Amino acid sequence: MKHNFLKSLTIPALAAIFFATGCTKKIDDAFANPNAQTKQPVEQLLPGIISNMAIQHSANGTLYGPQNDGLYFGRYVQFWATNGTGNQYDQMGDNFINRSDVLGSIWAMHYYGMGANISRIIEWGTEEKKWDYVGVAQAVRAWGWMTLTDVHDDVILREAFRPEQLVFKYDPQPDVYEEVKRLCHAALANLSKTGDGVNPANLAISDRYGNGGDINKWKRFTYGVLARTFNRVTNKSIYQPDSVIFYANLAMQNNSENTTITWSNTGGTGTYSYWSPFRGNIGTLRQSKFIADLMSGLNGQFPTGNVDPRAPYIIRENPNGTYKGIRPNKGSDLLTSVNDRPDNFWGDAFSITAAPGSDNAARYIFKNAPIFPIMTAAEIQFLKAEAMLRKGDKAGALTAYKKGIELNFQELRTNYEVSVPAARRMTDAQRDAYLNNSLVVPAAADLTLSHIMMQKYISMYGWGVTEVWVDMRRYHYTDLDPTTGQQVYRDFAPPTGIDLYTNNLGKWIYRVRPRYNSEYLYNVDELNRLGAFAPDYITKECWFSKP
Repeated sequence: MKHNFLKSLTIPALAAIFFATGCTKKIDDAFANPNAQTKQPVEQLLPGIISNMAIQHSANGTLYGPQNDGLYFGRYVQFWATNGTGNQYDQMGDNFINRSDVLGSIWAMHYYGMGANISRIIEWGTEEKKWDYVGVAQAVRAWGWMTLTDVHDDVILREAFRPEQLVFKYDPQPDVYEEVKRLCHAALANLSKTGDGVNPANLAISDRYGNGGDINKWKRFTYGVLARTFNRVTNKSIYQPDSVIFYANLAMQNNSENTTITWSNTGGTGTYSYWSPFRGNIGTLRQSKFIADLMSGLNGQFPTGNVDPRAPYIIRENPNGTYKGIRPNKGSDLLTSVNDRPDNFWGDAFSITAAPGSDNAARYIFKNAPIFPIMTAAEIQFLKAEAMLRKGDKAGALTAYKKGIELNFQELRTNYEVSVPAARRMTDAQRDAYLNNSLVVPAAADLTLSHIMMQKYISMYGWGVTEVWVDMRRYHYTDLDPTTGQQVYRDFAPPTGIDLYTNNLGKWIYRVRPRYNSEYLYNVDELNRLGAFAPDYITKECWFSKP
């Protein structure tokens, strides 16, 4: 009886367990845990990752990427300024006093927009032996780490991408650059693999708004990241110009190998550039006096007295047909005549801040769906020229320098003649006259750092904001050229006195704070350790630019 009694209890109990298990499985299938990891095809993850290299737009977060932060960094390097006065970014300040996420876009791009998505491509792509996807993901992560530490210095490296943690320790910048190098070499190894799940046509579908699935372009890009990283430390004894030159020679050599981003232009907000008329985010920005003088032959480095043929491609003329700009925090103070004030970047008058209904009058990278550079062959040549000049190879430096200018001319004529009036489009004769002007392209013995850095500035105008800011900080904005005794960035005048942000305590900006809504709310102890609550924290020099 005892046996039968237990048996009679056991059978219903087992049935109940099986029934409960079956119900649980059905419930789990119907109502998936939103916090659980769900495997997705890596092909669906890559497009969003690539979009982050310019700007992200998603349901769970938007405006992450260099275009957003670039609006502010561009003021620090005087690509542009606000068309009025009292703007703290024109004054080399930040918005910490208002507890704002402004200047936290690259931070969010790297940790959120790309973060776990890149980790999943590396993990799942490895399982599926899709080495091309793994290599691209590693290359983009290397670029992300480099870009992140370039603007913030110390960042969360070793404890990054751990969803189980709430607070994180920061790591020093040298460690981050070493991780960039490690990832680049890992990416190159995977991008060199064939067979298994490698499928260029499949990669091209996910990569259609980036490198189009071209493995060679991704390799060139990765070598370019290495060249940039080795070039960061020109002020240190560990600087190795031969390493910069080596990787520059493996990076993109012509404009067909440039890494660029574009948009589908199909109607949704995320299908347009953040700087486009459709998005309407740059209505108050006007070109600076520094770039206008540089393109007008009025800058002391290139005092040609003639307009650079590239001027109508990258900046705007005024009603008088000349090129003038404004000074930071000064508005139109020097431009007392309305006819001297430049049009805005969308082609409307200086005074108009509202976006037009179309991009027909916009030019260059300010159209709705432009070709937006991430890294170009011209930039690589200027990196190489700087390294060769520092090494003492002036002849080699001159060759690279001239090639950089030529590539920039070619790039503008090929990609950005749309909306440039026919009468202002450059001719071969204008290009050749510029290149043959000894004030621009001197004899090898007369080539200086100023020549190289100023032409690099022109070639990266607008899009290369972070890289140019790295360069200017390497030269501490006003460092002198050892050959000429003049500023490397000739005639560049950072704000001073009442035009400099009060909280900077008389110093220029060298970094931006970690993103407010993640770090200043949850990672307080680490930020206190870094001194990141100090009003003038942003003036603390980054490791890369120190001796």
